[in-house]
Amino acid sequence: MGRWRLLPEEITLVDGCRVTTPLRTAWDIARRERRTDAVVAHDALARVGGFPLEALADMASRLRRTRGSALVRAASSRADARAESPMETRMRLLLVDAGLPPPVPQYELVVDGRVVARFDLAYPDARLAIEYDGAGHDDRLDRRRDIRTGALGWQTVRLVSADILQTSEETAALVRAVLRRRLLLLGRPGRRTHLRRSRSDGPVG
Repeated sequence: MGRWRLLPEEITLVDGCRVTTPLRTAWDIARRERRTDAVVAHDALARVGGFPLEALADMASRLRRTRGSALVRAASSRADARAESPMETRMRLLLVDAGLPPPVPQYELVVDGRVVARFDLAYPDARLAIEYDGAGHDDRLDRRRDIRTGALGWQTVRLVSADILQTSEETAALVRAVLRRRLLLLGRPGRRTHLRRSRSDGPVG
């Protein structure tokens, strides 16, 4: 990618060490890494570093003649600071890249003014939650919460790393089928127009 001179405002101090700012770090990562890895980094940097993702898009626009700026724009357009883990980001990208509508990250289910659950991803219109179960999840607590939110009319689809990293096409087809059925169940068939099927999807019953 060549060399790039750092501007004074692109450098900050962390524990006495000179490092690039979150914004500059996000720029450099997007120009060098694969798009998914770049979006994962952008989500985390925006959440922890506190910079608005719009600033990165503006930077890419201002420097559009710079090599790699198109990669920055592509990554920043998919980033969302609400994601709370790399796998949540990968799960969201899996769905969006398969043509599904963008789900809402960290959706809070509120009943009578009280938050009764917070989902990694959600399609509120379909009352469908998508959860990532990492190594540290508690099966007993998850079952109790699924029962509680199920009584409120919500269905939860739980995914593990293999679903996201190894069988992404099958996972996307599964979520698409569940989402379509949920929308029909709730009497919102018009929303089906947003469920574009990818060529890799098999038939849906």
